[in-house]
Amino acid sequence: MKKYILSLAVLSLLYTKTEACAWSDPDYEYFNLFTQSIIKDKSYLPFLHSYSTRFYTDFKASQIPDENIDAWKKFFNNQLNYAETDYLVNKMNINDLNALKKGTPTNQLLIKLGAGFYQKYSEAIDYLIEAKYLEPYMRINYVESPDSFYYGGPQNAKNATQLDYSKTIAALTSLYNAAKNPEIKQRYGYQLVRFNHYTRNYDAAAQAFKTYVEPIRLKGAPYIMALDQLAGAQRGLGMNSDANWNFFQVFKDSRSRKESAFVSMKLSDTASFNNILKRAGTNEEKNMAYFLLGYEDFNNPIPIMEKMFDINPDSEILKLMAVRSINELERSYLPIYYYNNNDNNSAVQTNSNKNSDQSKAETAEEPKKEELSFWQKIVRFFKRLFGIKDKTPEEAKADQSDAELLDNPDRIPVFTKNNYWYDEKTKDFLDDLEKFTNKTKEKSKDEYWQIADAYLKFLKKEYKESTEILNDIQTSNPEYQEQIKRMKVLNDIVSQPKIDAEYEDHLMKDYAEYFVDKPEPKKDSTENNNYDYYGAVPSTKDFLKDVLANRYFLQGEDGKSFLMNNTLSDLQYNPNSNLVKSVEEFYRKPNKTQFEEQIIAKNINSVGNIDAFFAVIYGDRAMRQADFEKAKSYYAKAQSFTGIPRSEWNYDANKQTPLKYASNVYNGFSNISDLVFGHNVWESYQSSENESMEADDYSSFPFIKPTMNKLELADALIQLKKIGAGKDGKSATANQLIGNLLYNTSILGYYRQLFVMDIDNSNGGKYDFWSTDRSTPYQYYYKNFTNTTFIEPDNFNLAITYYKKALETSANNEQKARVLFQMASAEQGKYYQYEAKNPSKVSYSDPQYSEKSDAYQKNLDQIKNQKYRTYFAMLKTQYAQTETAKSLMGSCSYFSYFMK
Repeated sequence: MKKYILSLAVLSLLYTKTEACAWSDPDYEYFNLFTQSIIKDKSYLPFLHSYSTRFYTDFKASQIPDENIDAWKKFFNNQLNYAETDYLVNKMNINDLNALKKGTPTNQLLIKLGAGFYQKYSEAIDYLIEAKYLEPYMRINYVESPDSFYYGGPQNAKNATQLDYSKTIAALTSLYNAAKNPEIKQRYGYQLVRFNHYTRNYDAAAQAFKTYVEPIRLKGAPYIMALDQLAGAQRGLGMNSDANWNFFQVFKDSRSRKESAFVSMKLSDTASFNNILKRAGTNEEKNMAYFLLGYEDFNNPIPIMEKMFDINPDSEILKLMAVRSINELERSYLPIYYYNNNDNNSAVQTNSNKNSDQSKAETAEEPKKEELSFWQKIVRFFKRLFGIKDKTPEEAKADQSDAELLDNPDRIPVFTKNNYWYDEKTKDFLDDLEKFTNKTKEKSKDEYWQIADAYLKFLKKEYKESTEILNDIQTSNPEYQEQIKRMKVLNDIVSQPKIDAEYEDHLMKDYAEYFVDKPEPKKDSTENNNYDYYGAVPSTKDFLKDVLANRYFLQGEDGKSFLMNNTLSDLQYNPNSNLVKSVEEFYRKPNKTQFEEQIIAKNINSVGNIDAFFAVIYGDRAMRQADFEKAKSYYAKAQSFTGIPRSEWNYDANKQTPLKYASNVYNGFSNISDLVFGHNVWESYQSSENESMEADDYSSFPFIKPTMNKLELADALIQLKKIGAGKDGKSATANQLIGNLLYNTSILGYYRQLFVMDIDNSNGGKYDFWSTDRSTPYQYYYKNFTNTTFIEPDNFNLAITYYKKALETSANNEQKARVLFQMASAEQGKYYQYEAKNPSKVSYSDPQYSEKSDAYQKNLDQIKNQKYRTYFAMLKTQYAQTETAKSLMGSCSYFSYFMK
């Protein structure tokens, strides 16, 4: 199973569509629906599953009790609680203890304990005073290698060698001999072992353990701590096998030192494990040894789990192995990202279709027309005869039966070839783990195994069986109860075929806590409050939102699907028409359910005037389709538009605030220069418009103002269109100007931002030549919408149509040359679209990669020259001698190359 660790590094390179230019943390890429930390023995929390760090860290340190504090608490006859004991032992100032010894305590805890506390526990207090004196020095002296790559900095930290060795040993020995209480005596022995270890007197440390610790014959916390130091000294002596064994004992017996003991064992090979296994005398030791082997193993853990089961099916570490395996499966079955694989032209391909791609044609081919069968032709004939219309995709989605919805392969949770983790071995592993869990729940008394079995059924989409198991579980464990409750909710929602108003009422009545936002809890000041670079970890709430978003998507309710994971203002990034229409329909829907109002509609955030916001998107789309009359009707409703909703950093308020547009800056509606009707003098989006663009002759068209808003622009185009219906030179110029505007606002034009809800022409996903044949690139719900750009492609034929009219009616060869060059530029856009739809299918691993790639490129060049150089050829053969053509040769290197 661990093979996925390696694959994740590779997969991160493939996330460019969804996580472009962002760091990614694999522990933020699953929903954690099965809470790992419900294991009862919290000392094993560091060994839960994590990809980000060597040890799991998503828990409070206080969840793992320290056996040393428990030992002191017991020593003081439970007069102090755990927190007070921890404060006394680890945090109280040495001066406070000395004051207690003198009978003049000032610390509030010591005052509360009373004057008799020292008389009763004088040996213990004296020991703590000595321990607190030594503690700042109790670290090994770091000696930097002369070949060290990194500079360690000045070594100012205190270490054990800064104490007088002879005096310290003499003092500790004297205190040891004077102590009457065996536990306190053993603690002084621990200090002797530790001091010798940290001064690198390894032989003396080993001897001190034999002389001062072992004879006491107590195996509590002081013994474990001393054994930890002995193992460190044995490592220093090169006694690696003995060191590993003693660290193993610390790992087995300690609760708070398991992680450090595991690291200290340095189990880097199978032989190290086998040595421990050979020395294991009890079932507990054997079980623990198998756990260590299974934890470090990079293969299927079930054979190791079988051995652990044979020893003790109730073992807590067996549960730990199972929960790690379940977490691995969840990451494979329920990824937070899904990838399209039904579209061979899609920009992102999955592992599952890469191999099949290699068998397809490896050279670009021209698109073929759909060939209808005889039967299809008959069906179409009768449909037309009786006026029967095919259902739209939206109508087809809405008319699906419950069975169709339940059988839809794109439902989630899903383990299909639509995620990068797809692997038949993983599917087999789920079956094997389910068999093991089934067997174990019959033997073990712990309800954990029933919960695990129910969750595995959930992953297999056996929701009814999962719920039946959960209903039969009787437990008083609050963590188990919470997990059971959550899984019942998951089974209910995921198994529901259709989300209608009645079911939405059920969600709000019974499961509101999983959808309603709660205020952020205050963080414990004692815990790590560092800023979380990756944001919130995906949760059950996020998963359920995704499930519902996908249900709405499959049901044809795209607006609701979109707003489950996005805000209204996000539409600006991908304003494709069908989705915008569906979102608007939801916005205007009367009598929304409580769920729709509180959970979905809350994402209709501030975009200024909402009606104007929609009107601008619709008007822009109409402009891209050259439907100027429709565009004007929409823009007339958008005059209260205050700007595309963007944010900027407010340094005074130290936060993001809505962007305030200057009065003379383009804001998505106003301040459009008349240069939009001109032509570019050189290809530079970064240059100012006066450098990149040049005006054509507008003198005959006074309605073209130097600066316009979109309503005025649409009106000017309508007037140009009327004039263009004529047959004179003025009509030729009118058509040329319309063609210019359509080209200049296309993906290739300087003003490409005007009709795609963008504020400038800087590069970005909006200006990709998308290659999907679908009306939308979304196979699933609209999660991460702003990271997956899609805008309906430009129709360059519209600009070419107006240029053709100008060419036909113009009598001026210079004008014709200019028009032909513009037509050639638009034709270049058509070629780019064709190229994007026909990417190379040659695999990098193909031994003939270079030859096949060259053949692919040669074929592309041939198609380009045969089908997408029509107007360049006309310009070359008919108007090469014009001043315009000569000027273009000086400013356009490609045209110059073509002419030569």
